[in-house]
Amino acid sequence: MYLYNSATHKKEEFKTHTPGRVEMYTCGPTVYHFAHIGNLRSYIMEDVLEKYLRAAGYTVNRVMNITDVGHLASDADTGEDKMLKGAKREHKSVMEIAQFYTDAFFEDCRKLNIKRPDVVQPATGCIAEYIEIISKLVSTGCAYLAGGNVYFDTSKLERYYIFNDHDEDDLAVGVREGVEEDTNKRSKNDFVLWFTRSKFEDQALKWDSPWGVGYPGWHIECSGISMKYNGEYLDLHCGGVDNAFPHHTNEIAQSESYLGHAWCPQWFHVHHLNTPEGKMSKSKGEFLTVSLLEKNGYDPIAYRYFCLQSHYRKALVFTWENLDNAAAAYGKLLNRIAALQPGGDADPTVFEEYKTKFLQQMGNDLNTSMGITAVFDALKAKTNDATKLAIIGEFDKVLSLSLLEKAAQLREKAAQAVQSGASDYVITGEGDPEIDALVLQRYEAKKAKNFAEADRIRDVLKAKGIELTDVKGGASWKRL
Repeated sequence: MYLYNSATHKKEEFKTHTPGRVEMYTCGPTVYHFAHIGNLRSYIMEDVLEKYLRAAGYTVNRVMNITDVGHLASDADTGEDKMLKGAKREHKSVMEIAQFYTDAFFEDCRKLNIKRPDVVQPATGCIAEYIEIISKLVSTGCAYLAGGNVYFDTSKLERYYIFNDHDEDDLAVGVREGVEEDTNKRSKNDFVLWFTRSKFEDQALKWDSPWGVGYPGWHIECSGISMKYNGEYLDLHCGGVDNAFPHHTNEIAQSESYLGHAWCPQWFHVHHLNTPEGKMSKSKGEFLTVSLLEKNGYDPIAYRYFCLQSHYRKALVFTWENLDNAAAAYGKLLNRIAALQPGGDADPTVFEEYKTKFLQQMGNDLNTSMGITAVFDALKAKTNDATKLAIIGEFDKVLSLSLLEKAAQLREKAAQAVQSGASDYVITGEGDPEIDALVLQRYEAKKAKNFAEADRIRDVLKAKGIELTDVKGGASWKRL
């Protein structure tokens, strides 16, 4: 497998510290509000990556944090804590907010067929680990105390900017415009490891530490949680591209300074989901959620299909028209799969041929659009329906588009409509539910002006020895 590595800016062969095993870490949500579908694009692509690695034969240990403390409204270590902001907005405690939006996040993941990671760790559960790391950084001179807070000293690093070639003089203070400089810092690049009571007196969650009662900064949590559950050597770190700087940059700085050796060689960043107005954000009024997609009549899996049509390293533009197109394409794909008839034996030679090709195509920097193309290639394969269904089922272990399940539902729905007489399309024949369902699917394809699909189903019927005649208000068929 070859993956683009954000740290080296090139596509590289994927290798792991322990052969056959992947220690994988994905930055989880800050649970102060619902996740918008731009956030969820990253989790969809990380989910596909994990499932691909498993399909390719790796044992994967995937760890995810839940940020329930320490993430400030500005990445410059200034401004209000996001969790406290959410609690004030809804007149609840910070932990009530955290639990509610953690549950909401994983419910969205369930609807999108995103597998729950092997380890999910809230940041508040690893305070002792953060204190241990920070204590060593202070004792080795990599961190310093100022104004009651503990800061990482970036001047001690040979190289700070890992993912971008910044000119230090051009770097905006604290990353974002309008952010006031923290005068406690020796350098504007330094970042907070631990806040004490000297700052944000209204912070709801605080713990005892060697530096006073306070709470951890945002960046330290991912280092602490990853080291606890992935060990000293991390193989693959994932996240949205907006986390590359400063969050992931700071993770590398503190982790390698603490460990004394290289930490994570491979970085996987998913690019933004944009609207025509720009980057999607929770601060721009009503934002797009999975629940809003459902409210507007969309299957959440159609949104997953929309994401998989594009490469993870390309910005993707969301419009309702674009989602409509993806939903229509997804529906047509399901109808084609529904036209396949279960039963019989799959051809193992053909199955292995298509599986190998799929893994090769997807293994080229997680090319999900080629993964979808592989499904269509399987439908056109010169083999029986049982083999096609087996191939598609294997592909869907990675794509997770519920292809076989939803196709079976369509097949059953068509059969029930024929049997109950609920359809206004009358089918006469020899009383075979499978053939009746295919005839009805052809009718539905014609009604949707999908004539290529209608012709394909007619060819399937012909191959089964069925002669089909269209009549007024329906169709008649017989076996030759």
